[in-house]
Amino acid sequence: MKQGDAMAAPKIRSLDPRLSPKLDVFLGGTDQVNQARAEQCPSVALAEPAVDGTGAAPVTRESEFRETIEVEAAGPVDAASPRAPTALSPAEVIALAAKTPQEAPPENVVFSLFVKLDRDLTPNVREDAINAVNRYAKRSRWKLDTGVVEVAAKDVRDLLVNAAVAYVEPGQALRGPEPVIGHNITNGPGDTRRVKAESARHHDGQDVLVGIIDVGGFDFAHPDFLDKSKTRWVAIWDQAGTSRPSPANRNLGRYVGLDYGSEIRGEHMNAAIDGARTRNMAASSLEPQSQMVIGSHGTHVASIAAGNDGVARNAFIAGVLLALRPEDTVASSSFYDSTRIADAVEYLIELAAELGKDNTPLPLSINISLGTNGHAHDTSSAMARWIDNALATRGRCVSVAAGNAGQVEPGSPTDRGYVKGRIHASGKIPATNLRRELGWIVGGDGVQDISENELEIWYGPQDRFDVEVKPPGQPWLEPIRLGQMIRNALLGNGTVLSVYNEAYHPANGLNRISVLLSPFFGPQQPGGSPQLGPIASGEWRVRLTGAVVRDGSFDAWIERDDPRRVPGSAQQWRYPSYFAPGSYTDDRMIGSLACAERLLSVANADIDRNAAHVTSSRGPTRDGRPKPDIAANGTAVVAAKGFDSEVPWIEMTGTSMASPFVCGVAALMLGIKSDLTSAQIQGILRSTSSPLPGQTFGWRNDTGFGLIDATACVRATAKFTDMVVRSTAATESGGTQ
Repeated sequence: MKQGDAMAAPKIRSLDPRLSPKLDVFLGGTDQVNQARAEQCPSVALAEPAVDGTGAAPVTRESEFRETIEVEAAGPVDAASPRAPTALSPAEVIALAAKTPQEAPPENVVFSLFVKLDRDLTPNVREDAINAVNRYAKRSRWKLDTGVVEVAAKDVRDLLVNAAVAYVEPGQALRGPEPVIGHNITNGPGDTRRVKAESARHHDGQDVLVGIIDVGGFDFAHPDFLDKSKTRWVAIWDQAGTSRPSPANRNLGRYVGLDYGSEIRGEHMNAAIDGARTRNMAASSLEPQSQMVIGSHGTHVASIAAGNDGVARNAFIAGVLLALRPEDTVASSSFYDSTRIADAVEYLIELAAELGKDNTPLPLSINISLGTNGHAHDTSSAMARWIDNALATRGRCVSVAAGNAGQVEPGSPTDRGYVKGRIHASGKIPATNLRRELGWIVGGDGVQDISENELEIWYGPQDRFDVEVKPPGQPWLEPIRLGQMIRNALLGNGTVLSVYNEAYHPANGLNRISVLLSPFFGPQQPGGSPQLGPIASGEWRVRLTGAVVRDGSFDAWIERDDPRRVPGSAQQWRYPSYFAPGSYTDDRMIGSLACAERLLSVANADIDRNAAHVTSSRGPTRDGRPKPDIAANGTAVVAAKGFDSEVPWIEMTGTSMASPFVCGVAALMLGIKSDLTSAQIQGILRSTSSPLPGQTFGWRNDTGFGLIDATACVRATAKFTDMVVRSTAATESGGTQ
C-alpha cells in the first residue's frame, strides 16, 4: 500500500517468491523514503555519495561501547544539531502522507545484495547467468552459486528476468560488538596465553596468517605487535578508508570486486613507525584508518589471537576494518552489512594465497567477533553458505563469537541488559484452527524508536499459518494467508507496516513470516533535518492461526538494533525491540552467523564462576545442531588497548574475547599440520575440550562441548599428524606398520 493511503485498509497482495520481503519493502518506497532509509539501513546507500570538501573519511575517536542500556544515563544533547530529526505526531504523519505523490519505484539509491543462482546449472548457463547479473552490477564478486552484488534500485527487478536467479536478498544488518569494558591495566598478560606444548612443531603460529575482521581500528604500532621495531601486521584493509588505493586497485586480477576502501600494507605501516620516531607523533596519525577508537575492539581481539602476549605470537597478522557504525554524515553513502563480511573473508583468502610460496597459500585462521540475527539460524543463510563454501578448502578455519544476548532477566532494578537477550520465541500450535500469540515490545520508557524493526517466524513446510498483527491500542488487522503480503501500509498510529507470509523458502524449504515495522520517512526540511514519524511505542501482538497443522512448531527471532540515540535528539533512538514476558525463551539466541556448519562458534566462559557468562548467547540452532561448539575464557580478559599512548592494556568481557583465543589455537594447529580441514579442527577441539567443574561431558547449550584445552588440542593435532604420516608411509611401501 502507498504511504499516502493513510487510513485505508491494508491491501493484501500476492508476493514474489524470488524476492526477499525486506528488499520488496525497499522497492516499494519512493526515492525520498529510501534516501532517508539510507541514513540507518546498512544495505541501502545513495547512488551518488556526497563527499565533503576534504574528501577524507571521518575518524572515530570515542568508544561507543556500553555495559548496559541506560536511557537515563545519556548525556546532554545539542538540540541545535543541523541533523536533529523532527519527530512527527501520528496526525502530522497522516496529513503529510496525504500530500505524498503516488508510490514510484526508487531510482537514486543502490542496494547491497546477495544474488543466489540455481545450483545445478551447466557451466555455460552459469557463466551466462553471472554475466547477465554483472551487466547491472556496480560491483560484484561470486563464490559458486552466490554473488555479492551492488545494484541500482531501478535495475533490481531486471535481475529476476534471468530465469537462473533463484533468490535476491539484501545483506543482513550486523550487530556491533558489546563487550563489558573493565579496568585499565599497566602490565600485559605475559605468557598466560602461550601454549608451550608442541612448540617445536607449531612454532607459535609461524607461517600462518591470522585474519581479524573487526571494528574500531587496528593499532599496528602497539608494543604487542612489534618485532624489533617492525610491525607484525602484513596488511589492513580499511573498508571505509580513503588514504590508500583499494585491494583491487593494487591487484585487480586477484581482488576482483574488492574495489573500495584503502589497503594499508606492512611497508606503509613500518614507514609510519619509522617516521613517528623522528616526528614525535603516533604512527597511526601518519598512516590513519577511518576508525581509531581509544581502546578499540579490533586491537584487543587481535592482541588475544596473535599479539606478542597472545596465542599465535609468531603468526602473520592481517585485518579487515568494517565500517559498522559510520557517522551520520556518511551512513547514507556507505554499505555496512553482511555482504562486507563476505568481502572480508574473500580478501583474507586471497591475501593468504598471495603471501604463500610455491603456489601454496598460507594456512589461514580467521576471527569474526561480530554477529547477525536474521534468517533461520541454520546453515541456509547467504552468509552461512558463503563461509561454509570457503571452508571447503583445506588449511582454513573461521572462529565466530556466539554473541552476547544471553541475559534475559534484569540483574538489578535499573538493569536493562535483558533487552539484548529477549530476541527468540518459540512454540507449537497443537491443531488446526488453534492460535498462539507473541508479544513484541517497541520503544517506551521515554524512548521513541525511529529505526526499522523486523520479526521473522520460521515454521515447517507441512504447516500453513495465517498471521495477524495488532498494533498497540488498535484492533487486529486482517489475516495474511500463505503466499500473501501487505507492503508499506501506513497505520493510524503513524507506523508503516509490512507483513509477508512466504511458502517454501528457496534456501531451506521452510515457510517464513516476516513482520516489518518502519518509521514514516518524511521529506527533509529546508535546513536538511529529516522528518520522521516514530514507530508506535508499546506492545505489538502477532497472532498465528493454524490453517493446516501437521507439526505446528515455530521459531521466531527479532533482528535487533544496536542501541544508539540519534544525534541532536533527546528521546529518539535506534533502539532494539524485544519479546514480551510470556513470549521469549532463554535459548536459541546464538547469532545466525555463528550457525554455519563448519565454523567454530565460541561461547564465553566465566572461569571464576565455573559457568558460562550471563551474557553469553545460548544454542542450539533452529534445526537442533550443537552450537556453540566450544567455550573459552572471555571474562575480564587483558589485552592491548589501542590508540592510547598512556595506558597500554585493558580488560574486556564478552564472547568477542573468547573467540580470538580459539582462533589463535586453531592457528597453532595449522602450524603443526597446514592442510587440516575446518571439520578436522572442529573435531579435535570438541574431542579435547573439558567440562567445567560440576558439569559432565556432552554438549550444553551454554558452553558447547566444554572449555577449550589448548594444550590437548596441539597434542592431539601432533598425534593425528604422526598417524597420517605413518599411514601414508605404510601405503606407499605396500605394507602396514
